[in-house]
Amino acid sequence: MSRLKRVIILVTTVAVVAGLALGGGAVWLYSDAKVSTAGSTTFRNELAVPPLAKSRVKADGTRVFDLTMQSGHKEFIRGKKTPTWGFNGDYLGPTLRAARGEKVEVKVANRLGEASTVHWHGMHLPAAMDGGPHQMVAPGRTWTPHWTVDQPAASLWYHPHPHGKTEKHVQRGLAGMLLLDDERSSGLALPKTYGVDDLPVIVQDVRFDGAEFDHGHRLMSDTGFLGDRTMVNGTLDPYREVRDERVRLRLLNASTARVYAFGFSDGREFSLIGTDGGLLEQAVPMDRIRLSPGERAEIVVRMEPGEKTVLRSFPPQDLGEGWQKRFNGGDDTFDILQLRAGQKLRPSPEIPDRLGELELPKASDTVRGRFFGLRTSGINGKKMDMGRIDETVTRGTAETWTVRNEHGTPHNFHVHDVQFRVLEVDGKRPPAELRGAKDTIFVPGRTTVKLAMRFDGPPDPDVPYMYHCHLLYHEDLGMMGQFVVVDQGQKAGRVHVPEGHEGH
Repeated sequence: MSRLKRVIILVTTVAVVAGLALGGGAVWLYSDAKVSTAGSTTFRNELAVPPLAKSRVKADGTRVFDLTMQSGHKEFIRGKKTPTWGFNGDYLGPTLRAARGEKVEVKVANRLGEASTVHWHGMHLPAAMDGGPHQMVAPGRTWTPHWTVDQPAASLWYHPHPHGKTEKHVQRGLAGMLLLDDERSSGLALPKTYGVDDLPVIVQDVRFDGAEFDHGHRLMSDTGFLGDRTMVNGTLDPYREVRDERVRLRLLNASTARVYAFGFSDGREFSLIGTDGGLLEQAVPMDRIRLSPGERAEIVVRMEPGEKTVLRSFPPQDLGEGWQKRFNGGDDTFDILQLRAGQKLRPSPEIPDRLGELELPKASDTVRGRFFGLRTSGINGKKMDMGRIDETVTRGTAETWTVRNEHGTPHNFHVHDVQFRVLEVDGKRPPAELRGAKDTIFVPGRTTVKLAMRFDGPPDPDVPYMYHCHLLYHEDLGMMGQFVVVDQGQKAGRVHVPEGHEGH
């Protein structure tokens, strides 16, 4: 055999072996990316319920809460102490509760080693009190936002919003629920005893590296962090014993990138009674509801004496095709929470025929439109610049915002200060779960949504609100913009950029 032939054979063999290795590695990588805890979760830990935050009322009627951002350790896994952050404790925070018409004040103290913020997600309030990246709280300092609650009863939440670091701050444990009540909702025959038949369900996906959280991103994923297990209210493998025929679950997707499709393991129906911004006009029976990061849903499930059922996340739809679907969590299944009914259950009334009234503008109310093209590289081709005002809106007007995901990567879209009505999804009437008040909406690849919203808060030409993708890795990369609300004829002012953020 000639020397040339031997070289050709050797090169060909090496190429074939390398190809097989790469192919085998790709197959292994693809297979390993699928995650499922369905049927294997032990449900050995009783679900923790965040306490209701204590408050005091000042002479002028203002309700005052105290929140302290602090570091700590929590034993999620027996015998292993995980370094964490939390509000008023080692992980997560208490549930704040206030009523429509109340004046509230929150004293936010930062006892961490770095600056952070607290954003009141879903709350209608002045821009200077919003807790976005312009309201940074330095270590050792206290920030005291105050406002009057002027919106319907709803399940909101609070979390950090420091530009470029939001994903890590939320992952470490800085999050909590903020519940609003009003006269109408208080008079409805719905489950409403907090911690008994009315449960907060804060869902997060996590991954551990020994005792510590592993915050690394899955190889090939372009959406952000995806964990290999879930916890609820900071509890791994949780169960909850219930003593009522009907249980209200206030679902919050507090994960940073994962999309969930919630349903029950036995396929039972539940009643959707509320979305991000409050109660629906009437309950909707369904067996699945998809929530992307930041979205909320209130559901009521009926239980029979002595039975068990599991709240499960099934593989969500519209996360791409093929490899993209697999690596973005589109094939993943998680057992989230087991409900165990007592042998005797307190009777619960039927869900009322009518629930809330939507305080949302219609398409005919809007006076102008705007377009927002979503790409991981930015919105409308621009990365976030904290010193740049991208949009100026006039107080008291309603607008239609058209939001288009211009490529295949999944995104969602959150607007600060307002609740919006979803007018269309790809030119069609939205499904029932998108017909309530929303502040965050999932926007799959190549999808277009139209949203109607009204800007009726106090004008402030110098302090902006945010709009952004709430897949927090994308937000941190700069997939965010800013708008100010001004009076008729007023122009946008000059934004003050906090120290340390001049480069953003």
